[in-house]
Amino acid sequence: MRLSMISAALVAALVGFGSTIALVLAAAAAVGASPVQTASWVAAICIAKAAGSAFLSTWKRVPVVLAWSTPGAALIAGSTGIDMSQAVGAFVMAGVLIGLTGALPPAARLVSRIPGGIAAAMLAGVLLPFCMAVARDAAEDPARVLPIVLVFLVVRMVSPVYATLAALATGLGIAVTGADFVTPALHLSAQPFVYIPPSFDPAVLIGLGVPLYLVTMASQNLPGFAVMRANGFEPPVSAALGVTGVLSAFAGLFGAHPVNMAAITAAICLGEDVSPDRADRWKVGLAYGFVWLCLGIFSPVIIATILAMPPAIIAVVAGLALLNPFIGAAVAAFDSVPTRFPAAATLAVTASGMAAFGIGAAFWGLAAGLAILGLDQIKAAISRR
Repeated sequence: MRLSMISAALVAALVGFGSTIALVLAAAAAVGASPVQTASWVAAICIAKAAGSAFLSTWKRVPVVLAWSTPGAALIAGSTGIDMSQAVGAFVMAGVLIGLTGALPPAARLVSRIPGGIAAAMLAGVLLPFCMAVARDAAEDPARVLPIVLVFLVVRMVSPVYATLAALATGLGIAVTGADFVTPALHLSAQPFVYIPPSFDPAVLIGLGVPLYLVTMASQNLPGFAVMRANGFEPPVSAALGVTGVLSAFAGLFGAHPVNMAAITAAICLGEDVSPDRADRWKVGLAYGFVWLCLGIFSPVIIATILAMPPAIIAVVAGLALLNPFIGAAVAAFDSVPTRFPAAATLAVTASGMAAFGIGAAFWGLAAGLAILGLDQIKAAISRR
């Protein structure tokens, strides 16, 4: 294995972990996960990514790089009134749906019929409140927040890939040097996993499980396959969906939300600088899997350290990390003129955070957008007569 493969895998894994771990912790807090359950969540999802990346890369002889669902974590973090057992039920269901999509072509076609603009608008609505929270937290705690924002902006001018990682390091430094910082008890656990019995609440399955499946498919898996094609590799679509679906459903029993194809971090691992021999490049999936295995083993120590940070710092780092995904989602939402108004409605309803009948805003945003699109299509059909 070339040193460049190890280097690319290490950078991709550390960027993927450091740039969105704050968001995963915010998601865990939103569903009331205990510190032990949060550590289990992160350990399970890290090892699921490690196993899936190594297995698929070895099996298909193409570099397959997995990630956790960042928009899915944002969706979970914006949920209210859901406990950990109910969330686990939604995670398991989302994993099963992903696996079925790979096994049943009609399921894939049904998902593909949802207009991209409306799906992107739902994602933008999920992400918007987190991005807006940065300004609010900056006004409430400028001494802690503004230095993090400043470092983020300065590093972004040099290397956008490392901007969020630098912001996380700055936030950790500010927290550790603060007078109110309490040093966490750090220890490695031989068994970091905690089984969490799932509760299959119909309202939560509809309000969280279905949107979690949809944003993972539309905002993670489809772009991930596109990145592979852009780098000259034919993605193993059915195999990847089947494996990630099974891994997501199993890891969900230990608190983890779904894993999926990576897009941004995959781009780091697939280029010619990794290896000039395209046929040999699949080995980067093994190196990438090994790094994530190590992150999973040491996650109890890492998570205990980050959880000792003030919540405002975690929220600000998460908000900064989501600015670029929000931009991409917003641009995609309003790119198509025929779906522009339905997309605006989807974004507004989703970002409102409203809930009805125990079902969250993401589902109602999607429902509103599809309903308005249906009315527009009926109007257009009548006009043509």
